[in-house]
Amino acid sequence: MATPTQAEDFDPYMTAILANRVDGIIREMTNTLLRAARSGVINSARDFSCSICTGDNQLLASAEGLPIHIFGSHMQARTMTENAGADLREGDCYLHNDPYSGNSHAGDHTFLVPVFIDGEHLFTTVAKAHQADIGNALPTTYMAGARDQYEEGALIFPAVKIQSNYTMVEDVVRMCRSRIRVPDQWYGDFLAGIGSARIGERRLKELCAKYGKATIKAFIKHWMHYAEQRMVAAIKTLPAVTLTNTGNHDPFGTLLPDGIPLKASITIDPGDGYIDVDLTENPDNVACGFNQSEACAGASVMAGIFNSIDADVPRNSGSFSRIRIHIRQGSVCGGPEFPASCSLATTNVSDRMVNLVQAAFAQIGEGWGLAEGGIGMGAGCAVVSGRDPRLNGSPFVNQLFLTNSGGPASAVADGWVTYGLPVAAGLMYRDSVEIDELKHPMEVQYLRLIPGTGGAGRFRGAPSMEVSYVARCPRMEVIWPCDGTHFPPEGARGGQAGARAEHRLLRADGTAEPLPNIVVLALAEGETVEGRHTGGGGYGNPLERDPRRVLHDVLEGWETPERARDVYGVCLTGLREDDSLAIDAEETGRLRGRTP
Repeated sequence: MATPTQAEDFDPYMTAILANRVDGIIREMTNTLLRAARSGVINSARDFSCSICTGDNQLLASAEGLPIHIFGSHMQARTMTENAGADLREGDCYLHNDPYSGNSHAGDHTFLVPVFIDGEHLFTTVAKAHQADIGNALPTTYMAGARDQYEEGALIFPAVKIQSNYTMVEDVVRMCRSRIRVPDQWYGDFLAGIGSARIGERRLKELCAKYGKATIKAFIKHWMHYAEQRMVAAIKTLPAVTLTNTGNHDPFGTLLPDGIPLKASITIDPGDGYIDVDLTENPDNVACGFNQSEACAGASVMAGIFNSIDADVPRNSGSFSRIRIHIRQGSVCGGPEFPASCSLATTNVSDRMVNLVQAAFAQIGEGWGLAEGGIGMGAGCAVVSGRDPRLNGSPFVNQLFLTNSGGPASAVADGWVTYGLPVAAGLMYRDSVEIDELKHPMEVQYLRLIPGTGGAGRFRGAPSMEVSYVARCPRMEVIWPCDGTHFPPEGARGGQAGARAEHRLLRADGTAEPLPNIVVLALAEGETVEGRHTGGGGYGNPLERDPRRVLHDVLEGWETPERARDVYGVCLTGLREDDSLAIDAEETGRLRGRTP
């Protein structure tokens, strides 16, 4: 990485101004994609991210992108430049969804636009969006049971040119239209992704015209150097230590009867300012869709580290240069050997890895790290598909995001209710019930939080969310790859685990049956799915939680009076219904083993 040779070259004011201007460009790209896309997974759930890379393939800025999407953007930009070589031209746009050459998983279509300033490739704008359908063998982008990439069935684009001189390459469009189940919806998302990347191109050209190419190139150099130095400073606040954490992904039928054991070892060297993360002691590739791509392995580790250090360290290649990640080829954690399937690379194992890394930091001591965040995309995040009788049997495919998993507690705060998943870091949206019911022949019966499902602790994990919906068409396929039904998110430093995920099917005649964690299900009209996602883990001893916080939790419905007494050692008197609920200080002191 280029390093400024003279301290006097650095202009902190101009660097701050341009860093914010670049973030503003990314936010405009984000708003363009959000408002222009057609599928609910993009325009309702916001399962997409935008970023800007440099011409030499470094991540410059990501604003508010999902960690699992944007922390590998520079790898995709590198694939584009290597494949195109000297043929890279202004007006080009490339489509990339290949998990073996820098992308996350095949379900994320990434649009890459090289930005030329005075004939020099100075930037690449990146817009990555999770698709509703990509032509898989099943109507989902999460093929848990796929033995390899061939069995997934997706069309793969390893940085394929889709525009030349700002003109569409129609051959690619015809390929996708002929394979994807909802071609008009996909094409709208396709145009929105290109439009987002082009907006970034336009605004970067305007920025360079205003400030001059030399100023912008100096900014890139200084911003990367500043980010690296901020990361060094953050690492120097840590002790010299090796942290090791282990966990387990849920079983999956006969394919993975014992689940996937996972391990991360983190060596912190504050003297030299580096963090090394060893993922080599993980199992070999599995014969299903849970293998991480290299991009996802790196992104999940980065997310866990950034969750645990100074929040103001910029997220770009400058700070990334101080984190060295070691993976093993042929491993489930970031070393996929073709054609091992990476269909769920962005979620299941990656969610576990974010949790393992951030919880490992809690081993340093009080005040460090976080508990494990809620995991698992169950019924509330299912991919639903079928034919809509309200629209003359037109096909529909979309991923729902009706519910969230509970956020993890930290050393200073309770978990977020709107957390979502560890890989998304609370940056996605939760669907509008009304819009989902308008777009799909289904009826949502309830969404609710379940008291007492967040991991107890001095700081509490967020509770589980539960959903119920019924099919309003002759046949609705429902597919989800849930984790957390067997191994829930763990607490840290004495905190308790969050609740496990649970699901069941209600037949039209009222009979009920439990459902497994990984589901491919055809609902008949009138049949109902009920599902609860996981709660977040707690941080610290529950008996050290401020009794006033426990009272507030019960009043708000986060906790139950029974758990207040049995788990937190807080005795409450009175009733919630008439606002007479209060703390019995004497009995609370006895329960906690001390006088008030």
